[in-house]
Amino acid sequence: MFYWVVKAILGPFLALIFRPWAEGIENVPREGPAIIASNHLSFADHFFGPLPLPRKVTFLAKAEYFTGRGLKGLLKKAFFSGVGGIPLDRAGGQASERAINTGLRVLAQGKLLGIYPEGTRTPDGRLYKGKTGVARLALESGAPVIPCAMLGTFDLMPSGKFIPRLRYRPGVRFGKPLDFSRYAGLESDRLVLRAVTDEIMYAIMALASQEYVDEDAQRAKERLKAEHKAARLVRASTDSRPGL
Repeated sequence: MFYWVVKAILGPFLALIFRPWAEGIENVPREGPAIIASNHLSFADHFFGPLPLPRKVTFLAKAEYFTGRGLKGLLKKAFFSGVGGIPLDRAGGQASERAINTGLRVLAQGKLLGIYPEGTRTPDGRLYKGKTGVARLALESGAPVIPCAMLGTFDLMPSGKFIPRLRYRPGVRFGKPLDFSRYAGLESDRLVLRAVTDEIMYAIMALASQEYVDEDAQRAKERLKAEHKAARLVRASTDSRPGL
């Protein structure tokens, strides 16, 4: 109920202010289970991705959205809990397994399940290596995968920014369903899971026209953060030298 209330209230407002556009809505089945696998450019993706669809999308969202502190953390927790988001522990192990099993139950009920295979938002606008959880969900459920590309949301609302920049118009593009029934029974084969995941990421890349990076997005974030910190230390050291 909360999902539809939020959509009814926010939908017209977002359409009026941001003028979002959508392509390929006909590729999303009107009924039955399906997995929407999307790139992840911005927090705004959670709003503009599902907005044009007549069906509810239940998202696997990182666990941090449900455990944040302060006003911002409480608002995120209330939003994702209210719209039926599923916490996804990216540390792996039993927590991730429980999230996968919950996702499979959503699909078994004939619903739409949304997932960001990169596992986190891109740090620089490029598309990063997908995690194989999306492949497991596809093979174990038998549901088709709908590749989805968010466009413009990275510039609209970059990571760390709370106020969107209105001069950018966000969009979403849905690709044709991907059928992986040829791999039925091979959901435990790591090579198959990687091949399926890479095929999904390639489809997303083609829709989004993003540069692809064969690196884990979270590791890339940590590396870039360390590089920026080192650069700041070098600048500080240079500025403090006499005569420079």
